[in-house]
Amino acid sequence: MEDKRAVSLKRAEELREEIKDFLDFKNEYLMDMSMRRDVMSLQHKKDLLEFFGAGEDDWNDWHWQLKNRISSADVLGHFIHLTDEQKKLLDDISCKYRWATTPYYLSLMDYDNLSYPINRMAIPSREELDESGELDPMHEEYTNPAACITRRYPNRLIINVTSSCAMFCRHCQRRRRIGETDQIEPMNRIMEAVEYIKNTPEIRDVLITGGDPLMLPDEVLESIISKVRAIDHVEIVRIGTRLPVTMPQRITPELVKMLSAYHPLFINTQFNHPGEITKEAARACTMLADAGIPLGNQMVFLKGINNDKYIVQLLNEQLLKVRVKPYYIFHPKQVKGTGHFSIKVDEGLAIMKYLRGHSSGLAIPQYILNAPGGLGKIPLLPPYIQEMDDEHVVLHTWEDKEVEIVY
Repeated sequence: MEDKRAVSLKRAEELREEIKDFLDFKNEYLMDMSMRRDVMSLQHKKDLLEFFGAGEDDWNDWHWQLKNRISSADVLGHFIHLTDEQKKLLDDISCKYRWATTPYYLSLMDYDNLSYPINRMAIPSREELDESGELDPMHEEYTNPAACITRRYPNRLIINVTSSCAMFCRHCQRRRRIGETDQIEPMNRIMEAVEYIKNTPEIRDVLITGGDPLMLPDEVLESIISKVRAIDHVEIVRIGTRLPVTMPQRITPELVKMLSAYHPLFINTQFNHPGEITKEAARACTMLADAGIPLGNQMVFLKGINNDKYIVQLLNEQLLKVRVKPYYIFHPKQVKGTGHFSIKVDEGLAIMKYLRGHSSGLAIPQYILNAPGGLGKIPLLPPYIQEMDDEHVVLHTWEDKEVEIVY
């Protein structure tokens, strides 16, 4: 019989070999990202500040970031190399779908490569003119029992408080609500939503979203949160925001202090690529976590951006380092103008199967498909169960080894 230690060492060597390719990728990728941040992004920031005639204090002010959003092909072309044809295309798309990005997020882009993942999430592409899909595949307008509300489940609902965002992501599921100007829902409509919740005692969990609710001034946001929190049967308040990613300057000590007065309060954000986890984003997440606010991430599978097992593993493991729990990975919805980001379900399942053996459970989110028509979330899992009856079950492990459990 083999010595137990010898067997253990042999197994350890097998496991080391199993993770080697990812570690090689990780080391190379992090070196590249370090170069981008320490050299390229800093130079981009310097160029942007010079262009706008601004300084460091301006850069760190979220109001300045909003005021100086880039939303025209001519201004974008000052930084990113665009042909006249590409500029015209941007102008054509902007007539149909609004676009804008913050100076901060622009500084993370590759000015010579429009296919770079960060660029693709912010800059419109020709594929957006494809008419396939629906503007409202989730039928949110048919699950709207009161102003601003989306309700799909027995005990929880959404309040959409604004159509405003710092950056208009190209994969946005609510692009139909983005007008030519930023809009906050009138307070009378928000109060109608609050009254609906008051009169619906089964609601225990309220998600405040938009748009992006952190685009609201602190006092307006607090007014909404406090009214919801004052309802006895509401146990949990959640906020959905992408601002820690696209404009982390918004996470100020004043905002964090205000939010921390309304525990239990949870924040879900959306990092889609490791290149979005910058020092500024990490600082924003740390401030929120230090205030006792649990953070979750809701990545979206996006073709050409993160439909890669190593990218997803690295993203999730890096998120844990900044105290953000990978919560969901959403399968892309069939929203009109976003079809070029779609992947097949089996591709997503293959990535999830890979993650199960190569990351700890903390770093593995749920893979979710939102059923068309507003029918709710469907968790998607690799087929671990191969055979099952009243007497036994046959399963596959993460290494595809077959095991049988006899009852």
